Amino acid sequence: MNSARKPDLSIEKKLWSQGFDLIAGVDEVGRGPIAGPVVAAAVILKKNNIPSGIDDSKKISPSGRELLFEQISKNSYIGIGVADVECVDTINVLNATKYAMNTAYKRLEKKPDILLVDGNFEISGEIANIPIIKGDEKSISIAAASIIAKVVRDRIMDKFSFVFKKYTFSKHKGYPTKHHIKEIEKYGVLDLHRKTFSPVNEMIKKN
Repeated sequence: MNSARKPDLSIEKKLWSQGFDLIAGVDEVGRGPIAGPVVAAAVILKKNNIPSGIDDSKKISPSGRELLFEQISKNSYIGIGVADVECVDTINVLNATKYAMNTAYKRLEKKPDILLVDGNFEISGEIANIPIIKGDEKSISIAAASIIAKVVRDRIMDKFSFVFKKYTFSKHKGYPTKHHIKEIEKYGVLDLHRKTFSPVNEMIKKN
């Protein structure tokens, strides 16, 4: 039943009624890959112009995400935050995620009154924020942020395919698929790979 749940505005409506006018949904993409950055997005939807069809980005086709990306971009305030590979390897992926999320909301054109954060952690002591586990399945604001973050990160990984032509980043997006692992075994570890992640760290030790 929960897997079929679609995000709605119930959380936002409750907060609006309490005086929180500008609500930013915050989500990230890229904690699981072994290559590439963590990308976070913060989205403040405009109450009277919310695009239809917003859902958890993982449940939407690539073409559907691209369409919603354009609609959300035109009708919302958006901030993007990126934690690169060096950041992930230096401060760990959780802290890199918090860094990217903080960067994202601070880049919003308007300062939000409160943040709805996908996950079980708060990201800022400077502003009220509510952690929501599986928030992209519950809050439209967080789901919108998941779509923005996913499209931005996918576009970044697509560009890396042109730079590193032997690695099909446009297909696996840096996730540890069997094909990606074989590419690393054949062509070696790139600066783009996360050296603290398994199996990359094991491959480095072998060499």
